[in-house]
Amino acid sequence: MKAWRGNNTKQLKKAQTRTEKTHNPNEGYYAAIDLGTNSCRLVIAEPTPSSFHVVETFSKITRLGEGIIKENMLSKPAIRRTVAALKICRGVLEEYSPIVRMRFVATAACRRALNCEDLEKAVAKETGLSMEVISPREEARLAVVGCMPLLNRMIKRALVFDIGGGSTEISLARITETGKTFIEGFVSLPYGVVTISEAFPGREMTNLAYNTIVERTQKILQEFEEKNQITDAIRNQEIQIIGTSGTVTVLGAVHLNLPRYNRAAVDGLAMSGSEIEHVIGRIKKMGHEGRCRHSCIGKQKADLTISGCSIIEALTTFWPISEVTIADRGIREGILLDMIHHQKNNYFRKDGRYRRYFGRRKNGNRKFGSH
Repeated sequence: MKAWRGNNTKQLKKAQTRTEKTHNPNEGYYAAIDLGTNSCRLVIAEPTPSSFHVVETFSKITRLGEGIIKENMLSKPAIRRTVAALKICRGVLEEYSPIVRMRFVATAACRRALNCEDLEKAVAKETGLSMEVISPREEARLAVVGCMPLLNRMIKRALVFDIGGGSTEISLARITETGKTFIEGFVSLPYGVVTISEAFPGREMTNLAYNTIVERTQKILQEFEEKNQITDAIRNQEIQIIGTSGTVTVLGAVHLNLPRYNRAAVDGLAMSGSEIEHVIGRIKKMGHEGRCRHSCIGKQKADLTISGCSIIEALTTFWPISEVTIADRGIREGILLDMIHHQKNNYFRKDGRYRRYFGRRKNGNRKFGSH
């Protein structure tokens, strides 16, 4: 990512040049911010005939949901870390101004927090950004949309699981004959890697704690299975399994023995059920110190990775999963595809006038509204 420097003359000139060139409502930059329980992620892209081309990304672990399981409150340090990360996001957005359409969503930690309004006010005051707290259903839908490019069109159904910091969304999607995708059903587990690691503190997750998460997850999955009859469809290879999360991509990287994380190598990788079982076993055997030293895990993910593995193992042992497609994509990409595919409605107001989400006013000031 290019370093943002607020008063850099070259960057301002570049932004002015972009402003002059962006007149066609079918052209320009789109932006998505995903504020999760563990991290803040930004992506900026420009549309292509079939999808989009990423021009800039930013990601920062903020641990917004740190300690939230105790009193359902966002801590002041977590809010400060998150606002600091969002200030950087704002600077990147300014560098690529005008942004013709943007959406900024927040997920599980903000849904749970009793003092979420404190964060919203701090974000609006310090960054000018407008935050939208989305439901578990919308979070699941966006993850499915984001993973659509990885769907095998020969298989008409997909089970997409997205392991977040504070919740885990599992969606059953169907692809119609015309290529459209809709969600048949979904279930949201009320925990993710951050909340699990805090519920079972310590340098190393005990076998009892690990097995507790596996059993609790499978108990929730049982009701979902009874409603949707997934087992037989998976056994008959009628459903493609797609996993998206930091833990899922770590499994792919460890499986490939990458010296450092490489998105191009991991995104779209197919791993068999036995390979996933083997890699989870390797990660367990590393121990806390070994995970901290591993180039694709590191200190910030050492505890979270084991928490995520417990959820993945629950899924792969509950259903007869023979293969999982690894996705280094999700909510942000879903937001971008949503906006691009609905660009006509997003670009024009009811009176037919052109509108931008984030750009310059005539007086030179920035606007950071929701429409």
